[in-house]
Parts: sequence; C-alpha cells; structure tokens
Amino acid sequence: MFLPIGDDNPHTKLPIVNYTIIAICVAVFLWQVSLPGNGEEVAVLTFGLVPGDLLGLSRTIDRPSAFITMFTSMFMHGGFMHLAGNMLYLWIFGDNIEASLGSFRYLVFYLLCGVAAALAQIIAAPDSMVPMIGASGAISGVMGAYMMLHPRANIRVFVWIIIYFSVWNVPAIIVLGFWIGGQLLSSMNVDPSEPGIAFMAHIGGFIAGAILVFFFKKRDVRVFEPAYTKPFAHYERPIRIRRGGSVPRSGGPRGPWN
Repeated sequence: MFLPIGDDNPHTKLPIVNYTIIAICVAVFLWQVSLPGNGEEVAVLTFGLVPGDLLGLSRTIDRPSAFITMFTSMFMHGGFMHLAGNMLYLWIFGDNIEASLGSFRYLVFYLLCGVAAALAQIIAAPDSMVPMIGASGAISGVMGAYMMLHPRANIRVFVWIIIYFSVWNVPAIIVLGFWIGGQLLSSMNVDPSEPGIAFMAHIGGFIAGAILVFFFKKRDVRVFEPAYTKPFAHYERPIRIRRGGSVPRSGGPRGPWN
C-alpha cells in the first residue's frame, strides 16, 4: 500500500478557505448520515448532480436545477472512506495552492475546477440518471495545479508492503503522475453512465486545474518550483520553517514542515 500523508512545502499562511471547505464537507456528511430512514438516499438524489437533467430527461423526484446541483454535489460524499480520502488529499495539496493564489481566488479556482470536472463527466455520459457526488473533481483540479507549481516537491508517502512499514519522500510529479495515469487507465475500463467512480470527472478536474492555475496564481509565484528535501529518502521530522509567500525562494534555507 502506498498512501500520501503530507508534503515538504513550507507552511506560509493559514489556509482558511481550504480548512473551511474541509469543515463544510465534514458537516454535510454528518448531516447526511444523521437523516432517518432513506433520508440520505433522498438527499443524494436531490442535491447530487444528475447529468440527464441537462437534457431534460424525466425525473423521479423534484430536484434543484442542474446548475445548482453542480455546486451542492461538490460537498456531499457517499461514505466515510470517500470523505476521508478526499479530505486527506485536500489537506495535503490545498494549503500551498491557496497560498499561491490567495484565498478568494483559490475559492473561485476550486469551484471552477469542480464545474469543469462535472462537465467532463456529463460529456462522457450525458444521458446518465446516476447522481454524482463528491469533492473529487475539484480536488483533482487542486492536484493539477500542484503538479504545475511544485512538481519537484516531495510528498511523504506511507509505504506498507507485507511486514515492511516506512515513510518515503517521493517527488510530486511521480505521485501525481501515477495518480492521473491510473485515472486514465481506469476510465478506459468502465462505463461512465454506470454507478461507480467518476473517473472522467477526475481527469477533467485535473486538466482544468493544471491550466487555470496559470491565470489565478499570484504574479510573484513561480511555476515548477525546486525541491526542498532530497527525494526517495526516509522522512525525518524537520525543524518548522515559516516564510512569506507561497514557498521559500531558492537560495535560502531549505527544509520540510509538519
């Protein structure tokens, strides 16, 4: 098993928007599971995005417009592991992207990536009546942006092979490259109109984030930032370094953060 658990990019500002998105997703999930009877299923059918709504296909229940559910669906999840996985990735990658864009532009960027992801899935299965929920598409956009800004940053990856346990620093371009490659391969083997993982939404969100970040980033933020720790090394607890901006400029002290 290989599980990303952190990165080595310095913590430069409080990512208030990123934390707020995580808090909203958690709160919405708690609301979903608290609903009695089949209330959770009805909530998903009501506030999830149904691609067929854009074609005016028949509805079994009244739902808000597809435009509204395009946003409400971003904050709903289909189970604890769905929520936990998404929030872990948002926690790892979102803080640096918020620092690089600024809080307000990060919020707009995040929502636009979610919309792009939804549209990619709708194009793949325009007549599907299966509701789409989850923050995966928007978070994929954050990951695409991270690939452009910090491809050489090291991701702390928990490695578990039978009885071997360790944490390694692996360059983001490898971690994210394997991830998006897996999404592409998986998308070739599933029917996008059937219930399951919306791989096309992940791909669409990732591509949108990789492109949009060039228009949303601050002017003084460079792309393709260098690494701050050695790749493929065992992770060791560092001294916290705090600086202004997105990440420390090259030439100064380098080190990972918690």
